[in-house]
Amino acid sequence: MTLEETQKAIRASAASHDAVILAHNYQRPEVQDVADFVGDSLGLSRTAADTDAQAIVFCGVHFMAETAKILAPGKTVVLPEMKAGCPMADMITAPQLVAWKERYPGLPVVTYVNSSAEVKALTDVCCTSANAPQVVRSLGVDRVLFAPDRNLAHWVSSRVPEVEIIAWPGFCPTHERITPEQVLAARAAHPDAAVMAHPECRPSVLDLADAVLSTSGMLRYAASSPAREFIVVTEEALMHGLCRAAPEKTFWTLDPPPACPNMKSTTLEKVRAAVDRLEPRVEVPEDVRRAALAAVERMIAIG
Repeated sequence: MTLEETQKAIRASAASHDAVILAHNYQRPEVQDVADFVGDSLGLSRTAADTDAQAIVFCGVHFMAETAKILAPGKTVVLPEMKAGCPMADMITAPQLVAWKERYPGLPVVTYVNSSAEVKALTDVCCTSANAPQVVRSLGVDRVLFAPDRNLAHWVSSRVPEVEIIAWPGFCPTHERITPEQVLAARAAHPDAAVMAHPECRPSVLDLADAVLSTSGMLRYAASSPAREFIVVTEEALMHGLCRAAPEKTFWTLDPPPACPNMKSTTLEKVRAAVDRLEPRVEVPEDVRRAALAAVERMIAIG
């Protein structure tokens, strides 16, 4: 089958199974193109929970599908590649978080949504890369524990200097590999381009950016900015969405392009098999789900 025929078959199968297909901004372009909705992990989960579809096929990594199940417990949630994990989310476990909290009794825990359901369940409030400063500021305290991303924690600290942020030493390997030298080389090659960087990057990389933004923030920024060219300092697949959001503008990735092997493990063929069988399914124990939901809902209430 051609690419177009395969995508058409996937859409037809999804319709027959009352399924909605979600794809993260870092998914392969051909996977993004077959999805009903493309976006960031939490935005996609909230969209799925609001749809009438009875099944969610989440083209992303494991914690994203878990979050969808947390928000939509009555729906079937399918992850096309069950081995698609998130190394950063795996850098903190529930027992580790329990021990960490015992070292700092009474301090609230802010956890990035890039985390397991079990870790969310032990969290006071979740955050995204876009709203993390707002979430921390809303707590009205002078010290917080922040997990699992040390780079996001450092960036939040720069935005909310009145709060001491004690960071768990986790990180995203794909963003951690990006170096200042790569950004400087891209700037030298494209001197008129604005630099957009994801807050999961190292502080030395963020210091070189014109704007530090989540993936959704980058899409909005590129569409509204007067700049005509952009250097994109995040996973390379966002380039596909950026070119669709602002086709009249020019986007440059780094050399070599940052690529997440976990995101790339979801292929169109795996999506088709998942939609046809509604397998493999992601489940979250109800007690864990309820506790994790409370942390996510507190974040949503903050805005």
